[in-house]
Amino acid sequence: MKNRSLIFNIVLSVAVVILFILHFTSKPEIKYAGEAVQNEYACAGDIVYLHVDSLINQYDMFNDLRSEFESKAQIIQNDINKRSRTFENDVKDFQQKVQKGLITRSQAEAQQQSLAQREQELQNYVHQKQQEMAEEEGVLYRKVFDALNNYLKKMNQEKRYSLIINTNSTTNTVLDGDRSLDITEMVLEGLNKEYIQQRSKK
Repeated sequence: MKNRSLIFNIVLSVAVVILFILHFTSKPEIKYAGEAVQNEYACAGDIVYLHVDSLINQYDMFNDLRSEFESKAQIIQNDINKRSRTFENDVKDFQQKVQKGLITRSQAEAQQQSLAQREQELQNYVHQKQQEMAEEEGVLYRKVFDALNNYLKKMNQEKRYSLIINTNSTTNTVLDGDRSLDITEMVLEGLNKEYIQQRSKK
């Protein structure tokens, strides 16, 4: 009888120890925006970091805006190609007429001036469109980073990290670090959920 009681006490003690270990080493579940997001160890007061390059490339808002931008850029490029081909064909036609003596000297001079003017107009058009697209691309990135910064501010009101470090492929601030302090996936999940909600309201 005493042996059974001893065995029972040992088993009970082991169970209590296991439960105690599991309780204090289990991964905390951090909730944000109504959803459970798993973050292994990062907690208030930690210095955390995120990989901006990979985050942006997987951010739905960025991909939607980039798709629109690329479609518009392709339309403009097609238009420029069409204008360029028309101009090149007209130049070849003019050169052939001159070589064959099918137009007078005065006609050749007039057409040459007209072609020179058209060439300048085409160059100005290409330059203008390049500037417009560069400006639109800049706006695209500013929209994305503004959304990211606003989200991080709201998120950190709850998380209360001491510092959030921005790291990317060109300026890798974090040379080495605990993977549990990498909040890239957590931020990406929250950003995409927020963007999908906003997009569905429109």
